[in-house]
Amino acid sequence: MKETLWNGIMMKQGPFRLGTDSVLLSHFLTLPPKARVADLGAGCGTIGLLLSARDRSCTVTGIELDETAWRLGQENIALNGLATLKLLQGDVRQIRELLPVGSFDCVVSNPPYFPVGSGKAANAYRSELTLNLRELCAAADWLLPTGGRFALVHRPERLCDLIWELRSHRIEPKRIQFVRHNAQAPVCLVLIEGRKNAGAGLQYLPDLIEFHPDGTETEEYRAAYHRGETP
Repeated sequence: MKETLWNGIMMKQGPFRLGTDSVLLSHFLTLPPKARVADLGAGCGTIGLLLSARDRSCTVTGIELDETAWRLGQENIALNGLATLKLLQGDVRQIRELLPVGSFDCVVSNPPYFPVGSGKAANAYRSELTLNLRELCAAADWLLPTGGRFALVHRPERLCDLIWELRSHRIEPKRIQFVRHNAQAPVCLVLIEGRKNAGAGLQYLPDLIEFHPDGTETEEYRAAYHRGETP
């Protein structure tokens, strides 16, 4: 099934659905003009497509281990004729063999959320079977120069682990935003962005509320999905 995103970008989804976490992360990332972006655990290229729709001047290099997802990502690149998006089949844990040190302005990731043995997921897409948080942050450290940005989305119960690993890999958390389904609901997602070798100082953005009490979408949620804009 194909879905039209916006600004002329389309996505062939197959078994990999367009998720709210990827949409919100792509909207949250601070994206400089002509940014060079690495997407770690890129799946079928979802975040690369979303960023390409947001700013055609950016270039995105994704890394994906799973062959099925990688092949679908190649189809998405061809579908959109995007010379600025490429997808490598490889293991993020072997990042030093895949990409040069300090070669990206931004790194982004929608990673597996659950530690192995947590009982919450049993596949590599949702649990850390093939990539854990420490390995992910180490890869971001390798790819970023001083001042480079690393943005990711994660579960709120992993926030302490997340901040610890970011700082352990010289990435200082600078912006954070909590996501709730509605104003009374508990936090369901955390968006966080850090900068390599930056000084301390964390900005808390207002919570992103997805739905009003009547179930309609909030303006911020609609903006992330570009509702009402020309496809």
